[in-house]
Amino acid sequence: MAVAELVAKCLQAREMAYCPYSGFPVGAAILTTGGAIITGCNVENASYGLTVCAERTAIQRAVAEGYRRFTAIAVTCDIKDSFVGPCGACRQVLMEFGTEWDVYLTKPDGTYRKTSLRDLLPLAFTPAHLQKN
Repeated sequence: MAVAELVAKCLQAREMAYCPYSGFPVGAAILTTGGAIITGCNVENASYGLTVCAERTAIQRAVAEGYRRFTAIAVTCDIKDSFVGPCGACRQVLMEFGTEWDVYLTKPDGTYRKTSLRDLLPLAFTPAHLQKN
């Protein structure tokens, strides 16, 4: 998988965002272990708490399509002068599906910074914590 393809897909997904309240479009593209790319965008709601972030939209789509294992995600928004990561809730949701994700924080011009989910959410609470000893 070329990182360029994952980045391009997250940029395309951002264009589909429904964000009439914040005006802050976000796109995400998740890479499955089998090489499929699943995208998502933020979907806002007049009842703000019901808004769903792009990363969670992508995860929900992937799960609904039968995917459970992932290796990377690219995320973008309209901020041009810095790299922006997923919110805390999205980091926790991503962690549900593994700790070893590559995360590509992407600017609107397609430049990106690679990091990891583990670096974005250190000392995370994971499904392993719920396993009985």
